Amino acid sequence: MFAHYGPPARAAVGAARAGEQGRGFAVVAGEVRKLAQRSADAAKEIKSLITDSVNKVESGGKLVEQSGQTLKEIVVSVKKVSDIVAEIAAASREQAGGIEQVNKAILSMDQVTQQNAALVEETAAASHAMGEQAQELQKLMGFFTLDQRAVATNRVATAPRSPTSAKFATSVKARPAARPLPVKSQPGHHRRRPDPDPVAQIIPVGRKTTATTAASQEWEEF
Repeated sequence: MFAHYGPPARAAVGAARAGEQGRGFAVVAGEVRKLAQRSADAAKEIKSLITDSVNKVESGGKLVEQSGQTLKEIVVSVKKVSDIVAEIAAASREQAGGIEQVNKAILSMDQVTQQNAALVEETAAASHAMGEQAQELQKLMGFFTLDQRAVATNRVATAPRSPTSAKFATSVKARPAARPLPVKSQPGHHRRRPDPDPVAQIIPVGRKTTATTAASQEWEEF
């Protein structure tokens, strides 16, 4: 500052010593003083501007550092996002495979259901056919039913005889028939009737021939 105000002071001192002859020199010294004042003010402004610019540069450096950190965080976030996208893609592929397997399972279940329906229809048809065959078998078995009385007569007729009865029958056949003696009828006496046949008592007379003929016909048809 002293350097700026030194020349004007010396000019003023020289003008005062010169008196009236140095008035012009004093005017020049005043102008020089004003210029020195302006230059001093300009220097102050320049200094403040330089200080402000330095501060701004420092703040800019800090902002650059912060922006670098932010960029690093952005890069890390982008990596995380890319990893998440890759996981989503892998999950989507797995879901696609699972959906395909589900579709295959549904198709197989549909086929199994159709096969079961066909088997049910076949089973129903087979059971219906078996029912019809059972009815036909019942009809055929009804054809072979025998009369109980005819069976009783066949059992009596085919019953094995004891050896004593067979010997008695052969001895009776071997003996000649004896002539019946004349029996005089006495008053008050009646002839004795022969004992009835037990087989004849079981089966009526009218049904003897029909039962035997029916049984013989059925066995012949069989």
